[in-house]
Amino acid sequence: MEKEEDIKNYIKAGQIANKILNNSKKMIIPGESYLDIAETIEKMIIDEGGKPAFPTNISINENAAHYTPKINDNKILEDNDLVKIDFGIHIGGCISDNAYTIDLSGEHAKLVEASKNALDAATSYMKAGRKVGDIGEIIENEIKKMGFKPIENLTGHMLKPYLLHAGEIIPNIKTDDDYILKEGDIFAVEPFATNGYGAVKEGLDLEIYSLAEMKNVRMRQSRQVLAHIIQNYFALPFARRWLSPVINSQIALSAALRELTRSGILTTYPVLKEVDNGLVSQAEHTVIIEKDSVKILL
Repeated sequence: MEKEEDIKNYIKAGQIANKILNNSKKMIIPGESYLDIAETIEKMIIDEGGKPAFPTNISINENAAHYTPKINDNKILEDNDLVKIDFGIHIGGCISDNAYTIDLSGEHAKLVEASKNALDAATSYMKAGRKVGDIGEIIENEIKKMGFKPIENLTGHMLKPYLLHAGEIIPNIKTDDDYILKEGDIFAVEPFATNGYGAVKEGLDLEIYSLAEMKNVRMRQSRQVLAHIIQNYFALPFARRWLSPVINSQIALSAALRELTRSGILTTYPVLKEVDNGLVSQAEHTVIIEKDSVKILL
């Protein structure tokens, strides 16, 4: 169970998330720049007194997760895009992780509804004493009931201060996982639904990293980047574009990230794509487990 001060910070992060979720939806329109959306959401978080818990993800169509804009990214939203916005706020490391899907085509309302219904059903069932494998079954059944498939190799995850993925998971399919929810546990619950195969694979785009372990590094630029990461992000994910103020040269920054990654200091988060290029929807809330229900941090 988290400390009382941490619980207050989780709740405050959730209150900020609620404002940002509602305000950010106004930007999800054709012609809007990916980079403007991401940077605006991240600025909103800071203006509200929080910090981004990870780079804003703008995952389109068959991309399920981990797309954040590049430096000087010129991509814009198109008329037929299925847009997933995944953003996180932390207060003193205490994270609210949230996501929603908007269908700009107007043709995939059922797919959007499938992940949202699964999230609502899961959070309605969750309380202390329930097994996470049973929650996965509820998510799977709700999505299949709508005629779609859950993404079987993506899951919700336990949260702890400065840890976005803290060990235990909430599966999106029925499993034998017998972890029992406890009062005070904090989880991000995030059903993904697809009209494709029902699994994701890593794509080529890579813009998100996190600190995995500490080691000595050879290059001066690598030491600069590592010092900045430790001071500003701890073990939370960060975007390459966030490092531009540290090293202006993109060539030097690439070399530093290469050294830090190859040495095992950094973990990478490539874009995750549906294996059959199926469309993917996502819905996500962060919850605190209580005796008879959950508190939704939103």
